[in-house]
Amino acid sequence: MLHLNKYLLTTIKGACMGAADVIPGVSGGTIAFIMGIYDEFVGSIASIDSAAIKMLFKGQFRDFWKHINGNFLLALIIGIGASVVALASLMQTLLSEHPIQTWAFFFGLIVASSIFILKGISGWKPLDGVMLLTGIVLGVTVCTLSPTNTPNDLWFIFLSGALAICAMILPGISGSFILLILGKYQYIMGCISDLTAGVNFGQNLLILCIFLLGAVVGILGFSKFLRWLLARWNKETLLVLAGFIIGSLVKVWPWSNTEAIIKAQFPDVAAGFADAPLPAGVIDQFAGAIDMQVTSAVIFASIGFLLVVGIEFAGKMKSTKQKA
Repeated sequence: MLHLNKYLLTTIKGACMGAADVIPGVSGGTIAFIMGIYDEFVGSIASIDSAAIKMLFKGQFRDFWKHINGNFLLALIIGIGASVVALASLMQTLLSEHPIQTWAFFFGLIVASSIFILKGISGWKPLDGVMLLTGIVLGVTVCTLSPTNTPNDLWFIFLSGALAICAMILPGISGSFILLILGKYQYIMGCISDLTAGVNFGQNLLILCIFLLGAVVGILGFSKFLRWLLARWNKETLLVLAGFIIGSLVKVWPWSNTEAIIKAQFPDVAAGFADAPLPAGVIDQFAGAIDMQVTSAVIFASIGFLLVVGIEFAGKMKSTKQKA
């Protein structure tokens, strides 16, 4: 009974991580740290090594499961998965019906995340400024050059999963943020939402399986490189990452997607085009009539900012208690 309660609690903690991973700017890794399971989480993933693979192929399933801390990982994955599935439909609705407020919320989250990353860096030197600027330029370049609609080919879905999962071990960056940069956030959320609703079940199941396969490859392969990079060049890596996050804010500017705003504010117009893109002429016609909703955008950006502040404060309190 004691073990059952322990893993039930782990599942609940996983659900909190999943909720964070659905929101760009909030790191599931940060939530894991606050919940006191970050070290066990990273250690369990790191234990999926060549020795574990050998046990698996030799049929030593009990030893394999114990080696990778399987009960813990399974409980955590169930919690993360359940939370992501439950929130995917909500995020789709918010992005479709309230794009300005939703993107403003994300904007506030990401601004706060970048500030806390920079705050944690001490002993600034001129070269550090260059590294930060390099990250900013890289972020702006990637976000402005990358198309709004990236390919839906399975190879790109695989790559998106591999890159997004690596964010779980990076400070202050969420997997959803990476999907946002890759132009696949709404697409993946839509696939999850449609799958649970039974819409195009086979197609969406294939897409999500490929995405998860990419995530597995990413966390087993790329994550080791990223951990090595952070261990060897921690300060430089954090500076470039912080710069990249700041530069990528152009992607989440609340008023950057005029088409989405028109579809939300003029549903009769959107209904005539279903899921198809609006013609340029229609966008030009209605662009001047958009309600900018500046006040609500500022409010939601502030809420997002304060949410990260609260999470970081909780993490700091947790760290202080551990040291005491």
